[in-house]
Amino acid sequence: MFMGLLCLTSCELDDYSEPSETFTGKFVDKTTGEGVQTEIGDNGIQLYMYETSYKENPTPWKFTAKQDGTFNNTKVFAATYTVLPYGPFVPLTETDATGAYTKDERLKDYKIKGKSYYEFKVEPFLRLKVVGEPVVRDNKISVTVHIERGTSNAKYQQDCTDVVLFANNSSTYVGNNNYDSRISTFVKGDAAKAAVGSDITITTDDVNKANGTGQKYYVRVGARIDCKTNGVSRYNYTEPLVVNVP
Repeated sequence: MFMGLLCLTSCELDDYSEPSETFTGKFVDKTTGEGVQTEIGDNGIQLYMYETSYKENPTPWKFTAKQDGTFNNTKVFAATYTVLPYGPFVPLTETDATGAYTKDERLKDYKIKGKSYYEFKVEPFLRLKVVGEPVVRDNKISVTVHIERGTSNAKYQQDCTDVVLFANNSSTYVGNNNYDSRISTFVKGDAAKAAVGSDITITTDDVNKANGTGQKYYVRVGARIDCKTNGVSRYNYTEPLVVNVP
């Protein structure tokens, strides 16, 4: 009898419909309107969801954006949310020494039902733009990129610590989370600091030596400043490029 009651109680507790609403959207540069290039996973753009219609101080759950700055979650409960994203951009919140908000630009009281779309307009730490086309010479790929500040906020204009030409021959998902260390090139120190506000050309190692001849490569330049958001130093990126090497 006891086991029967236990089973009945357990079944009743688990008898909830699965979440089926969709929260979709994009992170765009507030100035240019272009998508914020990032990487997949927690080192890219994270979205923390607080279901405020459930209780006053809910525990957040999170998901991440795609590498082009778009996001699409099809497993969301219909409810009202506060959404706090973290990424390679000026934080939407700031607090003082006591933990009180001195800046609060979270998405608040946002109702999700059916398919809900939202654009986050943010200020990227850095803005990267490829100049011209990649050049292949002596089995090496060279990319020229222009790097500039994405915000005039002096609090988020720390030195650039890394400029990297990430490369692989396996996937357009290329970046700090997926690159071939044998051919990717890292620029650090004074050269990285000096790259902001100018054009910089970065060249891979000999790709044929690493992978053989006749390969298609995916390359992407990333750069980051000496600033962490939610504990992570994040890269701003160019769009990925495809290069054929004979």
